[in-house]
Amino acid sequence: MTKVIDLRLDFPPSVDEIVAALKFVVRSRDGRGVANYRRIFGPRWVAATGVSLEELEKMAERLSDERLDAFLREKASKIAISLPEFEKQLDEAGIQWGLLPTLDNETMARQVARLPGRVFGNTAVDPKRVMAAVGEVERGVRQHGFKCVNVSAYRTGIRADDARFYPVYAKAVELNIPVMIYSTMNYNTEIPMDIGRPLYLDRVAMDFPELKIIASCGGWPWVNELVGVARRHPNIYIDTSEHRPKYLTKPGWEMLLQFADSLLQDQVVFGSGWGDLGIPVGRIVKEMQALPLKDAVKEKWLYHNAARLFNIG
Repeated sequence: MTKVIDLRLDFPPSVDEIVAALKFVVRSRDGRGVANYRRIFGPRWVAATGVSLEELEKMAERLSDERLDAFLREKASKIAISLPEFEKQLDEAGIQWGLLPTLDNETMARQVARLPGRVFGNTAVDPKRVMAAVGEVERGVRQHGFKCVNVSAYRTGIRADDARFYPVYAKAVELNIPVMIYSTMNYNTEIPMDIGRPLYLDRVAMDFPELKIIASCGGWPWVNELVGVARRHPNIYIDTSEHRPKYLTKPGWEMLLQFADSLLQDQVVFGSGWGDLGIPVGRIVKEMQALPLKDAVKEKWLYHNAARLFNIG
């Protein structure tokens, strides 16, 4: 079995977290901004309950809050994954360990403590509080064993090449840990679509040639741009999390597959994002293994490149 390192390994949500997500989908029907994700992903998130989004909306209109909560809780209890079940899924998929996606740092530490050695954290930072952010990075590594820093223009509304992030980048270089940078479009209509554009990584890589950068989410729809930036900077790695691997063979991804099977084969890493995709992590690994790439390249994507990136022997 091929060994796998998953750099976007969602922790299975609790019943309460599933209920909260379903309520968000129902109650943000006419929302803008972040609520726009409801329109894009809502049907997929609701599908696991066995009812459609339209059916759930009608139920929400006619049921009291108490009855709706009871219904959602009953559905959530059937689809929630226990910790032993989750570990079994990881074993079957060959996943040695995974990096949790962005959470607040205290929640991140609690989740890591539930599966020590199998999941690791990454520190979320607020560039508006620069010195506090630097301290959070130090504390995450020293106290909690976090392996990465998460820089999200989507969450902060600040581009990755903004100077307010630079002390965080410097601290990451000092601690010899990678920085994961949100590098794709977003559906939040209250911030610019291109705030996570891959081009902004170029200046960061120029100013911090020793910084190890993971460009998350594959750069879509600027895939070619991300390929160009990674070709310029060998310290930039690409992950394609939040996209099902089987769709990487479709138009728009051609240059990534071409270069990642050859010139960039040492700069692609695997991240599943199985929670947002709404499918088991094992299926995502199998789809990655089915891509039309050299076998040796698939092994690099799934394990060896990340092992080198995180200094694993």
